[in-house]
Amino acid sequence: MLTGVNIGDYGKGEFGNKLHEHTFLELISALDEVEALKRIRISSIEPNLLNDNIIDFVSKSKSFVPHFHIPLQSGSDKILKKMKRRYLSDLYVNRISRIKHLMPDACVGVDVIVGFPGETDADFIETYKFLADLNVAYLHVFSYSERPNTEAETYAEVVPQVVRSKRSKMLRALSVKKRRLFYESQLGKTRKVLFESEKQERLHHWIHRKLCKSQSTLGSRQVK
Repeated sequence: MLTGVNIGDYGKGEFGNKLHEHTFLELISALDEVEALKRIRISSIEPNLLNDNIIDFVSKSKSFVPHFHIPLQSGSDKILKKMKRRYLSDLYVNRISRIKHLMPDACVGVDVIVGFPGETDADFIETYKFLADLNVAYLHVFSYSERPNTEAETYAEVVPQVVRSKRSKMLRALSVKKRRLFYESQLGKTRKVLFESEKQERLHHWIHRKLCKSQSTLGSRQVK
């Protein structure tokens, strides 16, 4: 996994200022040529840094898998501005649309925060509907928590903890539905897969039996 803080800004500041010679696109292009790297996944990258060239490259890459984790934080432009994010919801929709146009089966995950100071019921419903309509596979849901020495800590419109918990529960339930729909969209398709961990013993035995019976080439499995 290729990870870091603001990885889309790779290269900026290499001379101690905003001038730089290298870009994130150059980095992933170079990594794609490393023969020993067979499978690379880009970690969280903000939508304003995930430009068309990067998406286009991944769609044709030899090593980079069609997976993106893109922070949203809120579907309300009012809240995004209050958070001082460097993008608004229209840009986010644009990024998802381009990914799905080039890679229809791409898995896209979303970070979202509930209960940011000033988030009204209407703002949350706007976020919920925005996510419900978005063609993504899962959500990482976080409840806002106060941090000392931050501007947000001084905001007066504090969202009660009980409301934050309720909103978080609603989005987590939505995430379950999203994940199920994504899984179902892969039924009957053959993919190269990497089993990274075991979570359920019964599931492990079921997969083992299915793979033993499979007649497909090693490394390629049909989802059943």
